[in-house]
Amino acid sequence: MDEQAWLVGEFEGKRSHLRGVAYRMLGSLSEADDAVQEAWIRLNRSDTSEVENLGGWLTTVVARVCLDMLRSRGSRREDPLETQVGEPAAAGVQAIDPEEEAVLADSVGLALLVVLETLTPAERLAFVLHDMFAVPYDEIAPVVGRAPAAARQLASRARRRVQGAAAVPDADLSRQREVVDAFLSASRAGDFDALLAVLDPDVVLRTDPIAAPPGFPQVARGATVVVNRALAAAHHARSSQLALVDGVVGLVIAPHGRLRRVLAFTISGRRIAEIDVIADPERLRRLHVAVLDG
Repeated sequence: MDEQAWLVGEFEGKRSHLRGVAYRMLGSLSEADDAVQEAWIRLNRSDTSEVENLGGWLTTVVARVCLDMLRSRGSRREDPLETQVGEPAAAGVQAIDPEEEAVLADSVGLALLVVLETLTPAERLAFVLHDMFAVPYDEIAPVVGRAPAAARQLASRARRRVQGAAAVPDADLSRQREVVDAFLSASRAGDFDALLAVLDPDVVLRTDPIAAPPGFPQVARGATVVVNRALAAAHHARSSQLALVDGVVGLVIAPHGRLRRVLAFTISGRRIAEIDVIADPERLRRLHVAVLDG
């Protein structure tokens, strides 16, 4: 068999696995496909004649690509990686179907994807590779530029965040949940009166600069003003979900598990007195988030 044909066959046989690794690292199907395609490009540029475990080698390459993409996210969005080498791999790349991405997000678990978004890139890589794909720490270590013991610590810290987020406190949060659920339902329905009823007349809305619409102040006061802002942003309600945010019921906006914004509430009685819209990536990373069922 021609060597290039053999290489194409081996790569295509591992594409699904590589895509799964990349999706759990990046939380985006389009970016995952970019990472897999970059792995194909690097495979074509490399001498793999002495590589004994091609699957492990490709997994490491995809992990390195994903780590670079995660680290660059804070400053800018990555442009799609160029497809430069090899028609067979390029032929495997298709337009992203939103329904396919939604199904994949559901299979991984929205709660897990949201928590993964709050980890540092190195923690996320160590946790995903070791806990989800059983990659040994001595293979993870060179990818993150740490000793194996340090890679183990990264995965351990990530594991505590993930497991902690899965354990919802036993305290009675039903009142908070009822109020926030009413706010979410009214936002989805575009119901002005229902939103007005759940807000304190003197409610204060604070929005991170990154999330404030052009021309809108970062701080808004008064129920009518806040209702109008909520209605203007009603499209976000479709991808919002109830969550514990640092132990208090709030909302996460996480399309396909990609954490974009968090709404933290201060509730007085049965009305919302304050809303903080958090979108800054550094602030989001410091939050402890647990998505609530239902």
